[in-house]
Amino acid sequence: MFDVNEIRKDFPMLQGKTMNGHPLAYLDNSATTLKPRQVIEAVNHFYCDITANAHRGDYELSQKVDQLYEETRKIIARMLNCDPLEVAYTSGTTYGVNQVAWGYVRTHLKKGDVILITEAEHASNVLPWFRLADECGFKIEYIPLNEEGRLTIENFRKALHEGVRFVAVAEIGNVLGYRAPVKEMCRLAHEIGARMLVDGAQSVPHGHTDVKDMDCDFLCFSAHKMCGPSGMGVMYGKSELLKETEPLCLGGGSNARFFSCGDVILKESPYKFESGTQNIEGIMGMGAAASYLMDIGFDNIAAHERELRDYLVRQLEKLDNVILYNPNGDSGIVTFNVKGIFSQDAAGYLASQGIAVRSGNHCAKILVDFLKTDDTIRSSLYFYNTKEDVDALVEAVRTCTIENCIGIFF
Repeated sequence: MFDVNEIRKDFPMLQGKTMNGHPLAYLDNSATTLKPRQVIEAVNHFYCDITANAHRGDYELSQKVDQLYEETRKIIARMLNCDPLEVAYTSGTTYGVNQVAWGYVRTHLKKGDVILITEAEHASNVLPWFRLADECGFKIEYIPLNEEGRLTIENFRKALHEGVRFVAVAEIGNVLGYRAPVKEMCRLAHEIGARMLVDGAQSVPHGHTDVKDMDCDFLCFSAHKMCGPSGMGVMYGKSELLKETEPLCLGGGSNARFFSCGDVILKESPYKFESGTQNIEGIMGMGAAASYLMDIGFDNIAAHERELRDYLVRQLEKLDNVILYNPNGDSGIVTFNVKGIFSQDAAGYLASQGIAVRSGNHCAKILVDFLKTDDTIRSSLYFYNTKEDVDALVEAVRTCTIENCIGIFF
């Protein structure tokens, strides 16, 4: 049984914390999420009880670390429905996308080949492709968004052609929160021989992810957006494609042998992608976070977010000082502006009322042309948020005037 009040007891940040004298309403979950005690304890367990390197020592402590290091890989594989050897540890989504870009796309595409993205992508799923295009002669083309900013399968079909060799899209956009039809997109991309990467940063933490059913070629996500530690993430890749992917970073741990003549024998995947001492405590925390979310149930998480989102949209629509950009979104992301007030000034006033949201362009700097505004306010919900959080946000937005915004600075 899903009980948000019981779940909130797991989060130290939700125990009496205040911001500017008000109860904290943390609504910036797309940027990062709060951490439950189960994750904190997993990280502390490494620091306090079993500090040792992984895959380096022949003593009991190190062997225990080895066991937990690989156990997390199995937990993530269960969450994604894949083979554990298709799970490579990274520092996060950004590194994972760059690893695919430079380790696979760079070596498999030729000059003039097309990489398809959308105008709604986060910088992490834009800038690597820009740099590849500049250095390797690849072409970047955009899948058109429909009138409300959604990626539709119809527009994807129109954008596909024989020159497209790679597709990279976010399953859920980080500004408008729409869900892309990635399963059907993968099928269509494969029909013309193209490969597809899914940016799962905003989707993996919020619902079921089945990479086999989706049939994506690569998927990347970050632990800190799913109640895990910062500096930790995963690159999933189909086993046959990981074999063809060159590591972005080389060093200890990634090689089986190297010789004075310069010959190098790399380890098999995924270990060839894990050079150097990894973020071991982060890996243990990520495993605890994934187990925690699976215990709660992704269906429960998605249902709770949907209920809260619908409630928030209904309440904001009652206000006459709000511009809503995604009233029909598919996730807990609700993006808006307060009429006549710069988004950062409005967000500053909301913060003075205990509301944590994000303002700006949210690292999606191409999307501003579509939205016809340079900046917005983003509220992003998660399973530990409540209707009281939403009510606090709505009341703060209702009282967000130029005079009140000025008042917080003077």
